[in-house]
Amino acid sequence: MTTESIGRPEARAGGCCTCAGHGDVAADEAPETPRERVNRRWNEIMQETRVAQTGVQILFGFLLSVAFTPLFHDLDTFDHAVYVTTVISGATATACLIAPVSIHRFLSGQRMKDEMVEVAHRLMMGGMLLMALTIGCTLLLILHVVVPGLMAQLLVGGVMVWFALSWYALPLWLRHRSARRTAR
Repeated sequence: MTTESIGRPEARAGGCCTCAGHGDVAADEAPETPRERVNRRWNEIMQETRVAQTGVQILFGFLLSVAFTPLFHDLDTFDHAVYVTTVISGATATACLIAPVSIHRFLSGQRMKDEMVEVAHRLMMGGMLLMALTIGCTLLLILHVVVPGLMAQLLVGGVMVWFALSWYALPLWLRHRSARRTAR
């Protein structure tokens, strides 16, 4: 953590520019120092990243093996394009979700934890978006082979809407609702 970050209003107020209100202290909890808060936030994001990393790595490993199956060569151009898109999005999701580990290794001991938390947060959000894209493309690849016609695209579209609602819209709605309640 830098001395600049201790003096920033969002550090004193318990929030941050990317997680508004995330660090607010409930009435029955002891207040955190800026150092305790940034350490807690770093530990939380590392735990969350571990969960996402595991999922994307398993999916990515599966995707890499698909190209070596006998049926892969029978797929049409559309399916090959979806496969390439899926593998690229899976690789970039993996990179985003593992990057905080590398950042921590390079910057450990440099008193930059505030910056590391903010960058890890952004990488995690990007990695989750890429992971949702990877999952959607994987479904499209599988369902396009299994389900006839437009039905595969409709099913994938429904799943992607669910991802958007549960991963993004719901948390944003909860944040908005909490902010309105706090403002009263």
